[in-house]
Amino acid sequence: MDNGLIIRDVQEEDAERLAEIYAYYVRNTAVSFEYTAPSVSEFRERICKIKAKYPYLVCERQGKVIGYAYAGRYSPREAYQWTATTSIYIDHECRRQGAGSLLYRELEGRLRDQGIVNLLAGVGYCEKEDEYLSHDSYKYHLKEGYTLVAQMKGVGKKFDRWYDLLWLQKKL
Repeated sequence: MDNGLIIRDVQEEDAERLAEIYAYYVRNTAVSFEYTAPSVSEFRERICKIKAKYPYLVCERQGKVIGYAYAGRYSPREAYQWTATTSIYIDHECRRQGAGSLLYRELEGRLRDQGIVNLLAGVGYCEKEDEYLSHDSYKYHLKEGYTLVAQMKGVGKKFDRWYDLLWLQKKL
C-alpha cells in the first residue's frame, strides 16, 4: 500500500468499473484506437482471457478502482514467449497520483517471475499534441524505463485525423 493505493488481482466483478474507465479513453481520446467502447460483458471476457496466462491488476483507493494494468501475448510464435505487451489505464480524474507506477512495478515483478524478459508498449502519438492526444503516455513510459524502438507513421485514424503508433520496449 502506498498513498492509500492498493494493488490487487483483477476480479470479474471489476469489469463494469474497468469498462467505465476505458470507455472515457475510447470516446474522448486517441489513446485507444478502438472506436466503440466494449460492453461490460465483452470486457469481462477480455479479463478472463488475459488473466488465464498473464497478470491483470487493478489499483484501488478507498475501495474504488481507479486504474488497471495488464500484460498480453506479443505473438503466438514460440520464439516470442519471453516478450509481452503491457497496457495501462488510469481513471482520467485520478492521473498523476502514483497509481500507474505502482501498477507497473507490480506487473513487472510478476512478469519477471513468469520468465518474461521483454516488455512492449504501443502508444498513440502525434508530433503536435491536440485535443484528443497528448504526449502523456509516451512521457510516462519513458519515465518507467521504456525506450522508443519504432515509430509507425499515420497507422491509426480516429476523429478524422491520422495518428502514429510508437512501440516502446523495456528489458526486465
